[in-house]
Amino acid sequence: MEQLMIRGPKRLVGEVFVSGSKNAAVAIIPAALCVNGVCLIDNLPMIDDVAGLIDAMTRIGAVCERVDAHTLRVDARGVYTTTAVSDVMGKMRASYYIAGALLGRFKKVECALPGGCDFGSRPFDFHIKGFQALGARVTLEHGVLRAEADKLVGTQIYLDIASVGATINIMLAAIYAEGTTIIENAAKEPHIVDVANFLNMLGAQVKGAGTEVIRIAGVKELHDCEYTIIPDQIEAGTYMIAAAASGGDVVVRNLIPKHMDSLSAKLSEMGCTVTEYDDSIRVVADKPLSAVNVKTMYYPGFPTDLQPQMSALLTMAQGTSLVTESVFNNRFQYVNELKRLGAKVTVDGRMAVIEGPARLTGTAVTATDMRAGASLVIAAIAAEGETAISNVKYIDRGYENIVAKLSALGADIERVE
Repeated sequence: MEQLMIRGPKRLVGEVFVSGSKNAAVAIIPAALCVNGVCLIDNLPMIDDVAGLIDAMTRIGAVCERVDAHTLRVDARGVYTTTAVSDVMGKMRASYYIAGALLGRFKKVECALPGGCDFGSRPFDFHIKGFQALGARVTLEHGVLRAEADKLVGTQIYLDIASVGATINIMLAAIYAEGTTIIENAAKEPHIVDVANFLNMLGAQVKGAGTEVIRIAGVKELHDCEYTIIPDQIEAGTYMIAAAASGGDVVVRNLIPKHMDSLSAKLSEMGCTVTEYDDSIRVVADKPLSAVNVKTMYYPGFPTDLQPQMSALLTMAQGTSLVTESVFNNRFQYVNELKRLGAKVTVDGRMAVIEGPARLTGTAVTATDMRAGASLVIAAIAAEGETAISNVKYIDRGYENIVAKLSALGADIERVE
């Protein structure tokens, strides 16, 4: 079993380059199934979730060819089945986008429900209701979704919560529907906009992405395209937080500063100097950090995917911080691992009370999910002594070359058996 061995404390200094967005990539790759043609997708991150999706799509007949490390050619003309129930499907949350793409194109799909990080209920009900509203007959038995329609017809769909997954899946299913589909209370995250832009490059008619109302006018056919994925908002935020936690001076390059507004505001409130440029942000932490309160919200609020990393940082701030998790109901599982390092954290339901600054000391810890793993890496860089992080597979699902990137900034980190 692989582990990350990190020896601290180390101050991070230098520049780090952000990879393509994981959350956009894992939706755009399945979206390529919508077209009876070829898509060239650039700026893909080299992460395990991308590899898993390529495997799943290959098993149903798509030809996926890596042009280079970050460019993928997807030829979906040879898709020969609408049944996607392999073991690969159950290992990652984003595999459910294959359902929306196949239903939209073929009006039929049989798809295994996905797995992914386990930090609370993420119901598939909103996806099913969306498919049904478009006219599909849907059944769910023994972890397998079956949906079929004589035809899909545009309609008005209101989401009870602004679900990212449901918003994207309904978009994928609706692009060939007769008439216009309107999604109200749609998610507004940057990768929603990226998926919509990709679909429009294929010839779809999607308007309003990034707002609460998305309109999809059905089309008869799509065509080939080339597309470049946006930078990863969460990876960028992770390195910004790592810079602050280490008392460092780091320029995070290849990001969209607007996407980072909620985090930049909190880091500034804590006492960091945050300077924005056209496609980069510099974070300098050269004085003691102050405690702040954080509440996760849907975009443009503070991202739930940065909550564990931010909590690790807050263990080093002076005073009492409150972290409220309003998106997922069980995302504080990693706290016990932070406490093993010396963090002073008390969890009550969806709120964590963090007392700082804590004296963090290296020990053996285990990543409980992708972002929890990142939080432990951040804490370990600031901790005294050696930390061994197990369950590295979670980190590899979402972070490309994290060891090399952090080493280049001055971290003492290596991957060992």
